[in-house]
Amino acid sequence: MEDEYYMTEEQRILRALQEEEKDKKFLKRRKKLLIVIGILAVLLIGFFTYEWIYDLNHPKMRKPVLYLYPEETAEVMVQLDFKGRLTTTYPKYENGWQVTAKPDGTLTDAAGKTYRYLYWEGVSDVDYDLTEGFCVKGSDTAEFLENALAQLGLTRAEANEFIVYWLPYMENNAYNIISFQNETYTENAKLFIKPQPDTVIRVFMTWRAGRKAVDIPEQKLTAPERTGFTVVEWGGCEVR
Repeated sequence: MEDEYYMTEEQRILRALQEEEKDKKFLKRRKKLLIVIGILAVLLIGFFTYEWIYDLNHPKMRKPVLYLYPEETAEVMVQLDFKGRLTTTYPKYENGWQVTAKPDGTLTDAAGKTYRYLYWEGVSDVDYDLTEGFCVKGSDTAEFLENALAQLGLTRAEANEFIVYWLPYMENNAYNIISFQNETYTENAKLFIKPQPDTVIRVFMTWRAGRKAVDIPEQKLTAPERTGFTVVEWGGCEVR
């Protein structure tokens, strides 16, 4: 303030112009920053909107889980080649799962944590064929699944875990159109396991709710005999 007191009128005007120029530069920089922030916000919103729309419009593979039953305790590496986007895995999938597997199916990771199975979910644009299968009343779904899963090679414990997961989605529908997928699913979600298992059973159910009963050719259900190191997987997908 003291310096300004001794300024001439010309100096005061010059300082005012300098301050005005500083304000203009500040406002200009702030405007550029706001534009950059706006562009980033639009890009982020666009990305997450795309992800949401993609997930909404593509079938979601729900709870495929993998059980490993070696004949003796063994170190097992499991890799998944999925033609889609993984949305959830547990334990965390990092270029594969590396676990110690016991004959009873108990899995242990490098940190010493134990698991009943390896779990993943994802979305994909695969088209599933439901032209063969079964039309089942919602109230009959539990009994149907008990019989079908036994034919497909699941143990009672594995079938129980399958049913308690899926039954709440299905039993209150008037009808369920159900088809168990084979190559369409396995080619879309390939498994690579070391050491190589002797028996692999992969059960993947696709289904949709229906208001009326429909006639569809009945699907034949079979399973390989469990011998040696056995890998079992089950999962499903509601087709809308």
